[in-house]
Amino acid sequence: MPVTRIAAGQISPINIPAQLPVDAPGAIGLNWLPPAGTPLAEWIDYSVDAWQRWVLTLDTLRERAANHRERSRQQAPNVLDFPFELVLDGRSFDRPVNYCLVRIAVEPAGGADPARRPFIVFDPRAGHGPGIGGMKHDSEIGVALGAGHPCYFVGFLPEPVPGQTLDDVCAAEARFIAEVAARHPEADGKPCLIGNCQAGWQIMMTTALAPEASGPLMLAGAPLSYWAGVHGRNPLRYLGGLLGGTWMTALAGDLGHGIFDGAHLVANFESMNPANTLWKKNYHLYADIDHEAPRFLEFEKWWGSPVLLNAGEMQAIADNLFVGNRLVSGEMRSADGTRIDLRNIRSPIIVFCSHGDNITPPQQALDWVLDLYRDEAELIAAGQTIIYCLHQTIGHLGIFVSASVARKEHDEFARAMDIVDVLPPGLYEASFSEITPGTPHAELATGRYVLRFEERGFADLRALGGNDAEDDLRFSAAARLSEINLALYRRFAAPVVQAFASADTAAWLRRLHPNRLRFEAFDGELPWMRGIAPLAQQVRAARRPVAADNTFLAWQRIGSDAIVAALDAWGAARDQATEAFFLNFYGAPALHALLGLDARAVEARRDPGHDLVREALAERDAARLARDCARGGLVEAAIRALLYIARGRQARVADERAFGALGRLRARLPATTRPSLAELKTVARAQAALLAADEAAAVAAIPALVAASPAAARVAVLDAIRLAVEASGEVPAEVARRLAEVQRGFDGAPAGAVREAETATRAAPARRRETTAG
Repeated sequence: MPVTRIAAGQISPINIPAQLPVDAPGAIGLNWLPPAGTPLAEWIDYSVDAWQRWVLTLDTLRERAANHRERSRQQAPNVLDFPFELVLDGRSFDRPVNYCLVRIAVEPAGGADPARRPFIVFDPRAGHGPGIGGMKHDSEIGVALGAGHPCYFVGFLPEPVPGQTLDDVCAAEARFIAEVAARHPEADGKPCLIGNCQAGWQIMMTTALAPEASGPLMLAGAPLSYWAGVHGRNPLRYLGGLLGGTWMTALAGDLGHGIFDGAHLVANFESMNPANTLWKKNYHLYADIDHEAPRFLEFEKWWGSPVLLNAGEMQAIADNLFVGNRLVSGEMRSADGTRIDLRNIRSPIIVFCSHGDNITPPQQALDWVLDLYRDEAELIAAGQTIIYCLHQTIGHLGIFVSASVARKEHDEFARAMDIVDVLPPGLYEASFSEITPGTPHAELATGRYVLRFEERGFADLRALGGNDAEDDLRFSAAARLSEINLALYRRFAAPVVQAFASADTAAWLRRLHPNRLRFEAFDGELPWMRGIAPLAQQVRAARRPVAADNTFLAWQRIGSDAIVAALDAWGAARDQATEAFFLNFYGAPALHALLGLDARAVEARRDPGHDLVREALAERDAARLARDCARGGLVEAAIRALLYIARGRQARVADERAFGALGRLRARLPATTRPSLAELKTVARAQAALLAADEAAAVAAIPALVAASPAAARVAVLDAIRLAVEASGEVPAEVARRLAEVQRGFDGAPAGAVREAETATRAAPARRRETTAG
């Protein structure tokens, strides 16, 4: 076997040459590199690669620290990946806040269209940096622009305005929405609001206080029912009870000299997945350093830049939402005493959540519906349309960050927002089916999928799991104990803490938070990091990745998997212990007696109660609709006919293609008679209410509605109705029967049709009374 020789001084862990000539000047005889494929050769290859990856990983962490230092110096850092221009600065308001409204300075696809409804994306503020809603092109902003809509963004600054409150933020957001609406007076629809995570409950509060200003609301991974969840799966909801309530929030605010450090919230999120936080995230960087570094640095710019909140603002969030769960029970009030009742919202609400989300599970995203309304009939009577979409696997951040989710769910909803706006009141689940060559009437769909809204009931929400009466009693006990502990802290401990806290000590505590120390520990100015940058340059110039089938690389992966499994097991054991403590401690009857709680009081708290004004208005509207049953024209008849036919399906489904057919009909109508989207929404809701009140009377009035229309117009409308019914490719027998019934009414209104319709209308109240009496 020939002897491989290495020239003296050329041995380096950075660059070990594969072969040097035996006669190289100054060469020394050395059996340095064994034959390829032997264990020693594999070990040498792996050692070189591992050392190089370690140097490059340190250099990436050094770069992360430099990015963090640079962003800390910026007045308004964000990761928004779109050019923008400032529209309104909340710091200049009479009630100043650290929020801003910006216009995304990119023309929508196909150019600006004043008739397209604007979109407003609201950034979440849960401790991390701003801009996540638009940190990449495939995002909520990107798909809104791609669908042809002008887009705006509501972000925030790292430091709050002194004295800023939740009410101030709601007032500022209402002003932002009004400003966007005023900028687009010709838009066929009010602004669509997208609230990510904590921004979801924020826009719900804003809309409840100003319900007339907004169009559809989309809540992406937004928690509203903080107590809800499933045993064994959602441990974050127990955290407040485990800590004894929100007194620690008050302590953190006092130690921060009136400022709450968002790094605490980020740490709570990261604690949910110890394997990812303590190992997987950094290991993935190390294991795939040649490709992973850019993505790692991009994400860390947002996730690793915690912002600050006013202590009072954070305390209100923790007391009213995290622990108190008062928003869905109707117990929250604005500064002027106005009750924040989410039932005031009349805009359609889309809830996008995921079974893979351990921060906002489906129960926390959806159970507010069960808290606010007794049943489906009450939801419909309230005129509310709620659509939910359940993803099976995506995690919390992926709901509003994942490019694949943006290209599918967010893109389809953006394209179908006009459909959402005219859906009749009710509860629906959205589903997507990919368009194939065999998809019937695919030309009526707007994207790569056919979007369908299938009517659901409250039983479907309950089937997802949730709290029982005993769980609610436990969480009520935790909330009551939190109030007691907070009062004790404020009475006895807070004065002492506040006396010793100062702006300087608060700044040092923030700097020493582990979330920030992990950046500063790798700062390139530190002695142990100064040589990393030049060393990394040498490594990149002489990079020798190890073969994918290297035995020692396989052992590395096995070792990593073992560490992950151990951390996952520890996390699961911790979560089980947390849940067991919470269920047993807060479920103790003795504690309930000490706190003055009983099951009846808790059940009464869950019922938001009657709103006599709202119910009186609903009865007035129902009476008015009954009187107007035979009033209207071709548009009212078409909408009523479509809704009547749809009620014949066993599973009531609103198909995107049916609305596409209706849109074609609307486009062919003369401009003088063509209804706007707002008018179409009003007509659709009115016709749905008429059919729900008395279907027979409403159908009998159709001939009267079309009697004055020309025959050609009736034929065109009937053709559009037929296309809408057949668009999905399946026409059940009952649907076909109803279609034929509608066709007879459209083909020729018989003599006396108006008189017959009016007679049916007058008879409707009597029939309802007989039905009630029976």
